[in-house]
Amino acid sequence: MMSVKENKKTVPATTVKFAIAQDTFIVGDLQANANKMRSLAINARDAGADVIIFPELALLGYPPEDLLLRPNLATRTKEALALLNDVEDIVMIVGYPHIDHHGTFNSAAIIHNGHKKGFYHKQHLPNYGVFDERRYFDKGRNQVLFDYKGITIGLMICEDLWQTAPTKALKEQGADVAVVLNASPFEPNKQNLRKDILIERVKAHALPIIYTNCVGGQDDLVFDGGSTVVQANGDIAYEANRFLPHLLMAEYHVETQSFATQNTAPLSLSAESEIYQALVVGLRDYVNNSGFNGVIIGLSGGIDSALTLAIAVDALGADKVYAVMMPYKYTSQISLEVAQEQARRLNVSYTVCPIFDAVDGIRHTLAPLFSNAKADDSTEENIQARARGMVLMALSNKFGHLVITTGNKSEMAIGYAALYGNMAGGFDVLKDLYKTQVYELANYRNRLEDTPIIPERVIARPPSAELRPNQADTDVLPEYETMDAILSMYIDYDMGYQEIVDKGFEESVVAQILNMVDRSEYKRRQAPIGTRVSNKAFDRERRYPLVNKWTVKG
Repeated sequence: MMSVKENKKTVPATTVKFAIAQDTFIVGDLQANANKMRSLAINARDAGADVIIFPELALLGYPPEDLLLRPNLATRTKEALALLNDVEDIVMIVGYPHIDHHGTFNSAAIIHNGHKKGFYHKQHLPNYGVFDERRYFDKGRNQVLFDYKGITIGLMICEDLWQTAPTKALKEQGADVAVVLNASPFEPNKQNLRKDILIERVKAHALPIIYTNCVGGQDDLVFDGGSTVVQANGDIAYEANRFLPHLLMAEYHVETQSFATQNTAPLSLSAESEIYQALVVGLRDYVNNSGFNGVIIGLSGGIDSALTLAIAVDALGADKVYAVMMPYKYTSQISLEVAQEQARRLNVSYTVCPIFDAVDGIRHTLAPLFSNAKADDSTEENIQARARGMVLMALSNKFGHLVITTGNKSEMAIGYAALYGNMAGGFDVLKDLYKTQVYELANYRNRLEDTPIIPERVIARPPSAELRPNQADTDVLPEYETMDAILSMYIDYDMGYQEIVDKGFEESVVAQILNMVDRSEYKRRQAPIGTRVSNKAFDRERRYPLVNKWTVKG
């Protein structure tokens, strides 16, 4: 048990005010993160806060991945923590990597008036889904509590809350309040799940909990905040708005051992709105934190590029979004019309760059090599896609804008995309959205405006790559409603061939789709990253060998 003593004698406190620093902390930028903590702590102190709580690993940012293996990390961490030493009269609970002769730990430091009063090491290290903390961290062994202004505060970090033992141990050792530092990424319904766990732990031990989460995008992850304070009886006392930085003040009454209650409830988000907001935040932070001055989108007149354009404008502003329509002889008149119409509605820079000469030039170059080959097939179709990719990448190189691709999860799953063509780019906004979800979000975004920003003709028309005359996706694929249902069972829920067939799907269709998924791993390994908005995204959570002899019916 530690005690954080004040420098001057005071009467016993009747209240303790906690500041919850729900904010964005950039991975690797230790000094900037420390300076942000310093400013937030001073602001919180000036607003009357006694204690400020920062998220998990906020000093280094989360997830830092192999930055944790850098030999000078300990020195940089020490230097960054030193920037907090001149902050007085407020207790800071800081998430940071602790490195000593015992190992490397995911830790929380208790800092008061320039002194580190103690630290806690995370005990439960998640190694599932997007988490691989056992690769980097050693396991903490001891609970940590400290006394301040008449109350005893216990510490936990993220996964500790999801296990039963740490909360129970804190209560048994005399904690009045538990504080949990978190870096909990978004997925659908995650906030409700968090609150369910919080309420379950609180009710089991009559121990109020302060839950602090970060916000912002980091590579393919988005952190959605939703910091929450739960009373000892399980009632929600405070809850922060999601996806937004917020310094949430929570007042604890020592005598009644309860928190005051906030006056305004957080903004409620529907399932569609939270996914849309996650996509906006993910793109915004990836582009801005990577140093790009804008983005380029190949606007085709189809639903995927239409939704991507809308998200890009919402994330970055119309002045940083550049749309390019690249027609060829199979591009329909409606595609030209609706692409121009949407660009006008969103007020983005719009250019038409025909690719006739580029495609014909490549075909002419290849003609001698193809003289004995079969008739036109997907090879010639992919030349069109690759010509478009070349145009977009050339514009990116010349003007410094990031190319964002428009492929969805259905296409990435089955490999319905051209390597070095429509897969060419640095970020794929829709990568974790099935095609049916793309339509749902397009309709959702249109409902937010008096005049829909995505032309209704885009939503109503049958999907087509327009790489040959009268082409439709259903020429080679089942209807997307059927295919997405099968894909979700196979990818998101790890169901096998027979289990999916038993759900009522045609055997040949199931076999076709599952084989396409398994054969396309090499494409997915080369695809750009995209924001994770499901409970099983490609890349971090689903990793299969490129070469293997596994059979879907095995």
